[in-house]
Amino acid sequence: MKHPHRALRALALRLLATRLLAPRLLASQRLAPAACALALAFTSAGAQAEDFPSKPVRLILPFPAGTGVDANAREIAAKMTPILGQTVIIDNRPGAAGIIGTEAAAKAVPDGYALYMGSTSTLGAQPFMYSKLPYNAERDFIPISLVGVLQTGMLAHPGVPANNARELIALSKSRPDSLNVATQGIGTHSHLSGVWFALASGADLKFVPYNTSSPFADLLAGQVQLMFDGLPAAAGNIKAGKLKLLGITGRARHPTFPDTPTFTEMGVPDYEPLAWLGIFAPTGTPPAIVEKLGAAAQKGGKAPDLAEKWRSYGGELIGSSPAEFAVFIKSERVKWSSVIKRAHVKMD
Repeated sequence: MKHPHRALRALALRLLATRLLAPRLLASQRLAPAACALALAFTSAGAQAEDFPSKPVRLILPFPAGTGVDANAREIAAKMTPILGQTVIIDNRPGAAGIIGTEAAAKAVPDGYALYMGSTSTLGAQPFMYSKLPYNAERDFIPISLVGVLQTGMLAHPGVPANNARELIALSKSRPDSLNVATQGIGTHSHLSGVWFALASGADLKFVPYNTSSPFADLLAGQVQLMFDGLPAAAGNIKAGKLKLLGITGRARHPTFPDTPTFTEMGVPDYEPLAWLGIFAPTGTPPAIVEKLGAAAQKGGKAPDLAEKWRSYGGELIGSSPAEFAVFIKSERVKWSSVIKRAHVKMD
């Protein structure tokens, strides 16, 4: 061999290259299965979203069948069914002020086949009244669509000598403890709306909770004088003259009740409780499925016949996007947390 040092140098370079490249080769071998698994996961998720839904979808409702909220949920479910190509079934899970149904929805498999109908009370106000709940209202749910909002009205028995909210405030101050306000239980929308009005106006009101029965019969009979609530259940009696509507929330008078002034007109501009309903999915539901569900809810929420029905009883059908709904919920929680803190409302 004429140049032994050259052969030695080449051998040394090959050994060095092997030592430097070996860890990289091993690492690439280890990463290859992970990369394949990740690619399969994305492919599987895409196929799952593309095929969704392939069976009926449950809409969990934390309220009993036959209630106004139940009727609203069934209406939007009927509109979403032909859009999704699968039946949207109402799954009533009432009990414990809505906590039972809400917990069931929070712990449901996040595959898009279990949805949840949330409301002002369950996901807007309730989290601020309980020190401990079996779910986190903010972290355990993904907003899908705000179905609609119902303006809150001040309902009065015809015998109450006041024709609007301003006169009612003056009456309450001239007759302390004389006006009983029916509520559907402590912490419900009807109770918190009344509490908010008292805080904002200085009205002297006495709240009477009806925990197991509807207060409307006693309101119609004059056993209680007032009630704050959404208007679907009362609209017929208002039009028949069996109840008086002394005020209504909203920036402008509602077209169904054009003779009723807003609370802003009556000098209570900071009073704006809304009864709202919205569709959610458990956190972890694939984004593509959330998008598909949101599109179905938005389209169903634009149905002209349903929109007219909501308007007839003081409501507004919205059909928002998930992003719009998220912004709405955030603002609602700010309002209700302030009212609950000021009124010292605690449920445990």
